[in-house]
Formats: sequence, C-alpha cells, structure tokens
Amino acid sequence: MYSVENYLQFANSALDETGPIGMRYFRQSIDIVQKTDASPVTIADIEIEALIRQRIAHAYPSHGILGEEQDSVNLSAKLCWVIDPIDGTKSFISGMPLWGTLLALLKDSCPAFGIVDVPALGERYVSTPERGTERNGKSIRTSQCDELRNCNMFATSPDMFSSTELQIFDSLSRKARFRRFGGDCYNYAMLAAGKIDAVIEAGLNPYDYLPVAPIVTGAGGVMTDWNGNALTPSSDGRVIAAATPALHRALLEETVKLHQTNI
Repeated sequence: MYSVENYLQFANSALDETGPIGMRYFRQSIDIVQKTDASPVTIADIEIEALIRQRIAHAYPSHGILGEEQDSVNLSAKLCWVIDPIDGTKSFISGMPLWGTLLALLKDSCPAFGIVDVPALGERYVSTPERGTERNGKSIRTSQCDELRNCNMFATSPDMFSSTELQIFDSLSRKARFRRFGGDCYNYAMLAAGKIDAVIEAGLNPYDYLPVAPIVTGAGGVMTDWNGNALTPSSDGRVIAAATPALHRALLEETVKLHQTNI
C-alpha cells in the first residue's frame, strides 16, 4: 500500500547511513575523476548512490531509480526515486560544507516528498504535502519578499549558464538588492528558511531540481522552469525559485521580457 510516511521513514533511514560515508571522505585526500561532461566525481559520490540504490532494490524492487552516477532503472514505474549522492561535488572537494545528498520520491513523475541532507552542518530539510518543509523536524517558511528590487538573488555559478542565459541572469540580478554565487543545493534550503529570496539557475539535471522543488514549495515559495511550467523529469534544467508568488511573477515576467528582446 502506498504510504508517504513509510517511504519517508525508509528515506531518512538510508540517509542516516549515507551521511557518515560523506563525512568520512570530506576534507580528506581522495581521488577525483573527471566525467565525460567535465564534472568531477569522487568515491563518496559513488558509494553513497550505491548504498541508496541497494536499499531501494532490496525494499522496493519494482520502483524506478533516476540517479547521477549510475544508469536509470525502470523510469516508467509509477513510483520512482531520484538520487543526487553529492550535490555540490566541487564544494565537497574544496572543503566547503555546503554540499548535500538529495533524495526524492516521484509518484507519476511528481515529487511526493523531497529531502536535502547536509551532513557537514548537521541539517536535514524534509518536505511533504502534509507537513510542509521542516529543518531537523521544525517547520520553516520562506521570506515575505515580493519585489525584485528588494530581493537577494543567488545562483551556484555563472559557468552553468549559456552566454545568452548569463546575459539574462546578469540583467535580472542587477535589478535585485544584491546577488551572490555559490551554495549549490543549500541555496534552496536557505530560500525555504527565509534567508535567500530567489534562486535562478540553468544547466541543471532532474536529480538537481526535483528533490529541492518540494523544499521550496513546502515552505511557501514557488519553483518552476523559466516559462513558469511545473518541473518534471523532462524539464530543460532552467529554474526560477522565489520566496513568494508575487516575487516569482515579477522574476518570470522580467525573464520573459529579456528573452523576447534578445538582449
């Protein structure tokens, strides 16, 4: 029988095991392999995803799995797990603590829940439709910022944008109160916690955005693609996350305008 609580208990149990794996390798001398897309991968990424996959295969053999480091499994399944073993591998290998393990369960391609586990900070962000978003079991909410000029805007790196996308982000972010780069998945956690008002990114994969989208929306925010559409496994990897519906509308309108004018 389908039970979000049972699946969530399973997910939290798996993350209780993967956190120590990441911390065992964090700030240690480890080998780094460059993948074909030029992104780095470490033994921590591989071991964490392998453990979660093994647990899913044992407990729920009919479920699908979409992960970063291994091939997808049974993506047509009604229930599908999404895994990013270390979101922020570059931060991880640089000794920065803002990396996390992302996990989501999709039901009919829509997230039933999302989790951002940040072992180096001892923080776990969990969002379900019933309880909203919680940090270590305590409810959190987005800020009340509703104007572009008053928001602080984040993106992980300018390198993630194409030249045209970077021009759009540059024009958009210069209308904000201030902008910052860095943060990876932690940006979305801080948006949910009311510290960051907006995150604009491109070049993401489904395992990057599907687990964090419920974290944002469960705290009162809005997260879509650059056209305002709901995020799905087939979205194009460009996202707008905002603290309030009003701020999201302002960001979306400005983004569409910049697209149309071809800055």
